[in-house]
Amino acid sequence: MTTASVPSSSSKRSRFSIPWLVTGTYLSLMLLLPITALILKSLTLGPAEIWRIATSPVALSAYNVTFFTALGAGAINGLAGLIIAWVLVRYDFPLKRFVDALLDLPFALPTAVAGLTLATVYSEKGWIGSLFAPLGIKIAFTRWGVFLAMLFISLPFVVRTVQPVLLESEREIEEASWSLGASQWQTFWRVVLPPIMPAVLTGVALGFARAVGEYGSVVIVASNVPFKDLIAPVLIFQRLEQYDYAGATVIGTVMLLISLLMLLAINLLQAWGRRYGN
Repeated sequence: MTTASVPSSSSKRSRFSIPWLVTGTYLSLMLLLPITALILKSLTLGPAEIWRIATSPVALSAYNVTFFTALGAGAINGLAGLIIAWVLVRYDFPLKRFVDALLDLPFALPTAVAGLTLATVYSEKGWIGSLFAPLGIKIAFTRWGVFLAMLFISLPFVVRTVQPVLLESEREIEEASWSLGASQWQTFWRVVLPPIMPAVLTGVALGFARAVGEYGSVVIVASNVPFKDLIAPVLIFQRLEQYDYAGATVIGTVMLLISLLMLLAINLLQAWGRRYGN
């Protein structure tokens, strides 16, 4: 009678040593070392100088434009992306495959081309901007232009995150809810939405992170004027053009900390959504 051999602890360690080594090395090179270098470079300045740069009026205005505009774009795309994903999954219509493929365009399109396109369409002489110009509403080269650029580049994150979850949802549960007398709105709110809410929040978090770091399209569609529509990434680039590397790293470190805090808050909401969905 033969007995199955039980793998020893040493063989288990050797089995997982290579994946762990690759994971640790790659994360260190791609994330930990660059972040550490950024923080250490900013710490070469004194505490008073760091505080002065980080809280200067221009920097505070840039933080405001960057984070609040990105958060607003992420929230709107959360709703719009959910509706678009719902339509793509639940309805059949002409050119559906074309529309589905078109949603990936912001992933493939160079950001400079995206900014040029938005600036052309939404300028005072553009197809859409000319409609608002008589009303005294200027879109391109204002904060609205920044908002549009962030909407454009962050939309696919929500759609592509929610779409697979909707595809795997069971229609029988919705039909059972209808048979018990629930309306379509009650079924969506109490049956459909809770399981997909974590995916929506994940898409919003990814879109927000992408919008915060956007540079190429915003620098073209905005006027980049301080206290108006200047975003923090452009301010960092301006500091680098002035050879103020330490000042640029201070602003970058502040952006890093604020982004981590906001992503943490979104992840907490995501965890709450999972508990609510269960």
